[in-house]
Amino acid sequence: MAEEPAGGLGAHIKKRWRGWLRSLHRDFGYLAVGFTLIYALSGIAINHIADWDPNFTASERSIQIAPIPADSPDATAVKLVTDAAGTGTPDDVFRAGDEIRLGYSDGTQVTAIGDTGQITVQARQPRFFLRVANWLHYNRGKRAWTIVADIYAVMLLYLAISGIFMIKGRLGLKWRGAVLISAGIAVPLGYVVLSGGPNASNAKVAATANDPPAAKPGEPAPPPDDEFARPKSRVPAGSGSADEEFPRMQPRVSRPEGSGSAAP
Repeated sequence: MAEEPAGGLGAHIKKRWRGWLRSLHRDFGYLAVGFTLIYALSGIAINHIADWDPNFTASERSIQIAPIPADSPDATAVKLVTDAAGTGTPDDVFRAGDEIRLGYSDGTQVTAIGDTGQITVQARQPRFFLRVANWLHYNRGKRAWTIVADIYAVMLLYLAISGIFMIKGRLGLKWRGAVLISAGIAVPLGYVVLSGGPNASNAKVAATANDPPAAKPGEPAPPPDDEFARPKSRVPAGSGSADEEFPRMQPRVSRPEGSGSAAP
C-alpha cells in the first residue's frame, strides 16, 4: 500500500485549528464556572446596593424590663441590660441621663431607656455567600486576588474571541454570528448614546453642585466630581468610617480599664 504524502505543518494546522480552539474553549469554560458564579451573583447584588445591604441581614428586637434607677452605678445598669439582651460584655459603653448605649465589634448595638425599661437590640448577620463574593468582587484581597482576577479576565477574553471562530457557515460569522455579535455590541453603545454617557452624568452633578440635596444623617453626599462614587455607607451615624467595608463602632465614651463607671 502506498503511503499518503505528508501534508506539512501548515496543512495540519489548517485542518485541526478549529478543533484545538473548541477544546481549549471547553476547558476554559469549565474553569470559569466558579469565577462566573461569584462575579455574576455579586454583580447583581451590587447593582441593587441602594435597595438592600448585600453583605448583611439586619434584625431588630425589643425587650421590656423593670425601669433602671438613674442613680444606679454604671456597672449595675450595664449588667441589667446585657443580661436581658443576652449580648455579653460590650466593647463600648455610653450613658447619658436615662439612656444607655452599648456597642459591639460585630456591629450589634443595644439601646436602653432607663426610666421605661425599654431595650432595643439592633444586630446584623453576614450573608453566607454574598458577603464573601462581594469581598472578592471588590478586590479586597489586594495583590494576590488581582492576579487571579486578571487570569479570569483573560479566560473571558479567550472565550469571547474563540467563540467567534468556532462555527463555520451560516451559523458562524457569515450570517447568524455576525448578527448576534452586532446586537451584543449595539446594546451598550446604544445605552451610552441615549443616556449621554459619563459627560452627561458629570454635567448633571455639576449643575447641582451649588445647591446639593440635603444628605441624610450619617450619609454625607459624595463630592460633585466623584464620577465613580463608591456605594453609600449603611453604617449608622457615629459608628465609624464610611471608607471601611465593615467598620467597627467607635466609642463615644470608653470605660476605663477596671472601672465600673463610664467617663462623663
